[in-house]
Amino acid sequence: MIKIYKYGEVPASEIFARENPTANVSEIVTDIISNVVNRGDEAIFEYSKRFDKAELSALEVTEDEIDEAFSAVDPEFIGILKEALINITDFHSRQWRGSFIINEKDGVITGQKVIPMQKVGLYVPGGTAAYPSTVLMDSVPAKIAGCEEIVMVTPPQANGKVNPVILAAAKIAGVNRIFKVGGAQAIAALAYGTESIPKVDKIVGPGNAFVAEAKKQVFGKVSIDMIAGPSEILVVADSKSNAKFVAADLLSQAEHDKLASAVLVTDSYEFAEAVSAELELQIPALPRAEIARASIDNHGKIIVAEGDLMLAIDIANEIAPEHLELCVDNPFDYLDKIKHAGSVFMGRYCPEALGDYFAGPNHTLPTSGTARFSSPLSVEDFIKTTQFTYFTKEALGRVANKVAYFANKEGLDAHARSATVRFEEK
Repeated sequence: MIKIYKYGEVPASEIFARENPTANVSEIVTDIISNVVNRGDEAIFEYSKRFDKAELSALEVTEDEIDEAFSAVDPEFIGILKEALINITDFHSRQWRGSFIINEKDGVITGQKVIPMQKVGLYVPGGTAAYPSTVLMDSVPAKIAGCEEIVMVTPPQANGKVNPVILAAAKIAGVNRIFKVGGAQAIAALAYGTESIPKVDKIVGPGNAFVAEAKKQVFGKVSIDMIAGPSEILVVADSKSNAKFVAADLLSQAEHDKLASAVLVTDSYEFAEAVSAELELQIPALPRAEIARASIDNHGKIIVAEGDLMLAIDIANEIAPEHLELCVDNPFDYLDKIKHAGSVFMGRYCPEALGDYFAGPNHTLPTSGTARFSSPLSVEDFIKTTQFTYFTKEALGRVANKVAYFANKEGLDAHARSATVRFEEK
């Protein structure tokens, strides 16, 4: 049963405790990366047999396999994928920022050039659940950014095939190449390249503890989006909210993972008890009841800020959740008060699941409190910038002595002379 805390009656350390137990897999992952670096495809084939029980003869998914998978997916779902793609594209297309040039001073031009990353890698999980939504969320901003090649990796099934809905989503999203490989070995392949799999400039996408550790270890060789922890939801709900709705929303994340965190912050102890009772009614009916049960019992909590909705908002900011629902009237009155959250869902009819699949904003979000300093995946993640500077002789002449003076203050004589030497008499 979910724990209920009255704010102010228990230590803050207990209320704000955030358990993120992680398996100690660093040595295993280091060995996997080293093996892939040294043996390439051969190592990938061995790991596929060992971890996925798949006997593969080739790693890249063929066009025929993609077409076969696409035709196997029901047309209604294809239509929903396409509609979701439109929404995601519409949202992310507004994130694009262009280059700029400043030429307001005589003889001086400076600027910044925005450059798309050339090759990016998408990791799409395929373990206990398949996530075509991740395909859309990770590929759309990369396409909008102008990346030349989008390479997707995803674990094969035991029959050597990729889940059809994953391939259908990839086809709709315009992914360029797809490979049947998962786990830490997939991250290693994207970071270093193998005979079949090209190395990329950035790796994005969620995964298990092995994937997260691999991303951590290859960072620096390639860029990554984030080190994602277990999924989280925090619901701020007042006493007028519907307990059935709120319980369902909490379980929408609890069913992800036994380590997932579902938190309710409310201004009413009576409502807290009602939600607790609803959870006990709803959990047994879930196909993933065992997972949801472990999540709610071990990592779920209800925090009561009796009669004080603004205190509930402050508590939410302290936790800095991945997903934050504002189940209140006039939610826009409170939006400016939210300082730390990955994505905010407004009002009584905006479940977090809208963001997972359909609304348009990205669902790859900062977890484990990192919303205090991190942002959702966006077009910005797939671009880089370079600066440029141009001075005429006359423009340099106006400032050369100032540059030299500055350089001398740092004890860098060669820096100073590089500015003044151009004006020395021959």
